[in-house]
Amino acid sequence: MTKKIISKRIISLMLVAALSFSVTACTSVGTGSTISGNDTGTEITSGDSSKTEDSDASSDNSSGDAADDSSNTANVTSGGILDITDFFSDRDLEMEADTSDAETIALKDGEDITITDEGVYIISGSAENVTIYVEADDTAKVELLLDGATITNDSMPCIYVKSADKVFVTTGDSESTLSVTGEYEADGDTNLDAVIFSRSDLTLKGTGTLNIESTDNGISGKDDLKVTGGTYNISCSGSAVEANDSIRIADGTVNIEECNDGLHAENDEDDSQGFIYICGGSLNISAADDGVHGTSVVQIDGGNFDITAAEGIEGTYVQINDGTINISASDDGINAANKSSAYDVTAEFNGGNITIEMGQGDTDAIDVNGNLYINGGTIDITAQSPFDYDGTVEKNGGTLIINGEETEEITNQFMGGPGGGMGGMKGQDGNFPGGGMNGDGTTPPSGGMNGDGTTPPSGGMNGDEGRTPPSGGMNGDENFPGGGMKGGRGGRNTEATTETTTE
Repeated sequence: MTKKIISKRIISLMLVAALSFSVTACTSVGTGSTISGNDTGTEITSGDSSKTEDSDASSDNSSGDAADDSSNTANVTSGGILDITDFFSDRDLEMEADTSDAETIALKDGEDITITDEGVYIISGSAENVTIYVEADDTAKVELLLDGATITNDSMPCIYVKSADKVFVTTGDSESTLSVTGEYEADGDTNLDAVIFSRSDLTLKGTGTLNIESTDNGISGKDDLKVTGGTYNISCSGSAVEANDSIRIADGTVNIEECNDGLHAENDEDDSQGFIYICGGSLNISAADDGVHGTSVVQIDGGNFDITAAEGIEGTYVQINDGTINISASDDGINAANKSSAYDVTAEFNGGNITIEMGQGDTDAIDVNGNLYINGGTIDITAQSPFDYDGTVEKNGGTLIINGEETEEITNQFMGGPGGGMGGMKGQDGNFPGGGMNGDGTTPPSGGMNGDGTTPPSGGMNGDEGRTPPSGGMNGDENFPGGGMKGGRGGRNTEATTETTTE
């Protein structure tokens, strides 16, 4: 059984009544406890069960000893699609933990650690198959200070937050490494799938480096997940950083390699959640699918981004107000798509320096299944298809550079009309070069023809008879001796639409 040691020390807790919306930092908290281990693990409890209750608008502080020498601020701005007034607390932005009353835990192979009370806990040493469990009540704030800690597990998270009001994972002035090398085990109905797995609000901060290696996700938060400082090197097969309600980044360096998604926020039960807010830091993302994916909103107010992915940034409402963003993508550079019923599909550019380079083929630098607004900033696009939008387009300001030339014109790129679009393979007689027809009967650059050389009125073709099937494409019946399967895409039309307004 796990041994429980109750501290004989009682720490008097004092509230710092300094509610501030200026997001300056304050101190972290410590409560007294003693630690003892045995062959089956360690459980840590405090002799004082009093807690503080406060929201993220407050200091997240229950200690009267303020230490402002490592304070930080967040570059939050007002007037965006999100109300970000209370997004970061003072304690979120405090990079150094208050260790005056902290407890120290030395890692040992095979000995799990269970933390049940509020406090600051220093984790050091190296061990295999160890999980740090946080099982505190719903008003407790727990801070884990990683001081050169290394944990390598076969199948369980290195840090598993089952319950707490909020947990801070702070990197000290050192390098720590957390790894899971095998297939994750479930915890009852809970699908554990990340090196750091939290059911409560989670903040990552500090001055050191944390390396994370995973066979699935890197860091997973089931509520809000914040990054306000530190350096994180993440390699995984799933999402590097994922959360249900939100991902909020104020500062820090996040390096992501060989993951499926970089940042992914999605709430299956409430599609108004699952947003991403970034106002600072550096993100270097290499991902197989999405670099940054927010189901509802992606709002960027600052930061430096270097993204290589199939899709660079995706959300229902994508708003970029500032920042330096470099995207290299093979599908869509920035994609505003209908993922959430709570927001209109929109891409809005108000500031920042955005550079997008697209691969060859059916790719769009900025793909909007709704409205597109360019009000400020610089957008530099290298692509065959710079824009693809379905709704209103307005250019009210900013600088737009397309393939090296500055322009005021926003072109719309799309496939052919309703009757055609997809081409066919050539039939038995070899007289079908491939490609489809547009719905209006025009021939795109690689468009196809009827077997007799005529152009069908609504796209597609039959074999040697030249009949037009009802909805475009090709018939594979007895009238087409060659069978004729559907082939590659037909040519792409470019319609230069100048629905822009300039001030």
